[in-house]
Amino acid sequence: MNTKSKLMEAENIAQQLFDAIEENQLIKPGKSENQLNEEIFKLAESLFGIEKYWHKRIVRSGANTLVPYDENPPDLIIQEDDILFLYFGPILEEWEADFGRTYVLGDDPLKHKLKNDIELAWHEAKNWFSKQTKLTGAAFHQYILELAKKYGWTYGGQLAGHLIGHFPHERLEPKNYGLYVHPGNPNDMFLPDANGNKREWILEIHFVDREKQIGGFFEQLLT
Repeated sequence: MNTKSKLMEAENIAQQLFDAIEENQLIKPGKSENQLNEEIFKLAESLFGIEKYWHKRIVRSGANTLVPYDENPPDLIIQEDDILFLYFGPILEEWEADFGRTYVLGDDPLKHKLKNDIELAWHEAKNWFSKQTKLTGAAFHQYILELAKKYGWTYGGQLAGHLIGHFPHERLEPKNYGLYVHPGNPNDMFLPDANGNKREWILEIHFVDREKQIGGFFEQLLT
């Protein structure tokens, strides 16, 4: 089975995990972000034997949905009329998945619009990317920034995606963004890796409304 098939298989398990989170009704007001995080960890281990994650597990709600990946905001309690996102990078048989989804509790129309817009924008970006044959990480990042404006939101973080692969995938030293969808990446995303293999990418969409203090996130395999 080739790299893409392995990554798609890993992503399929990640999707099943997120489906199980909903089926088991783990997302409820009154829980802390850390409590929900631990419950998801235990569910992943019991259902799929997942014990390793290639990056920190993230549950963010309320104002914390504005916070980029690198930061570690204080633990919040999930509220009755809240918005939150889950962002997990499980490792399955040494293949990485990276999966993020947004959830809305209650009927707030703006929060529901944000959730829907993020998913629509992700698929729009994927469709646009599929028509390219040469594209730098910086150019793709600029496209994502313009997409956020088109949908009426602000982009929430520095990154809009990154490399994915067999654990551990290619890594760069700090401040070198050559393997990220980032304004500091001048490299063609379609170039092969050092071994001549096709690189596979993750696309992440993080839209925010800083005035309303809400944000949302959608992430999965791009290529």
